[in-house]
Amino acid sequence: MRSRPIGFLLATLAGATFALGGVSPASASPDAATPTAPTARTATASGDIGTADACYTWGGTLREGSSGEAVRQLQIRVAGYPGTGNQIAIDGAFGPATKAAVTRFQAAYGLAADGIAGPATFNKIYQLQDNDCTPVNFTYAELNRCNSDWSGGKVSAATARANALVTMWKLQAMRHAMGDRPITVNGGFRSVSCNSAVGGAANSRHMYGHAADLGAGPQGFCALAQAARNHGFTEILGPGYPGHNDHTHVAGGSGRFWSAPSCGI
Repeated sequence: MRSRPIGFLLATLAGATFALGGVSPASASPDAATPTAPTARTATASGDIGTADACYTWGGTLREGSSGEAVRQLQIRVAGYPGTGNQIAIDGAFGPATKAAVTRFQAAYGLAADGIAGPATFNKIYQLQDNDCTPVNFTYAELNRCNSDWSGGKVSAATARANALVTMWKLQAMRHAMGDRPITVNGGFRSVSCNSAVGGAANSRHMYGHAADLGAGPQGFCALAQAARNHGFTEILGPGYPGHNDHTHVAGGSGRFWSAPSCGI
């Protein structure tokens, strides 16, 4: 596991309580949040110490009816908790599906499961993410063994990279649900040329940044395929599906296609 964000360590060592409402002027709005470059500790008006996360800092409570960038950032982190067979939209609108995903995330980590994202929920997310916003157990490098700049796919480089980030948070949720045992990622994003070189399908979701190919790891291919149904993956291909006996393929995106006949899927 990689190191925790500096802000989290500082807060833990100092015994400080997070004061999310006083991180920055932007936090005056319930939906405001401040992306921050370095981790910073700042005094609030009440004299408490607020800790800004090095990736992203929420500045207030979010609930059904909230909207904006703070909600969109939250949706990325709870994308792996949509319920079996579903996925949530990353659209910045806190609707019933987002509330249900937040509730499942909270329950998964032993928090009060009320679907309202406040300090306890955000503190748990801060523990789970690194300074580049990836979850602590996955990296951009794992999700892109094709090139260094995410270019050449079916979408812009920025979109491919953003899709891969959502995929990583889904995998983080799946990893936790499977006992926090490591999940092996053999590949993710492919440019059109990389996809062609490995004989990928012409419409492969790898070219959109949505997909990851998983090694057996300690879980086995079938356990991975079965678990993926609960964590926002709309495409699951595994043992018994042509060309997928040696890995489990998971992906997001529109539509749903699951096929791993040897695993009962």
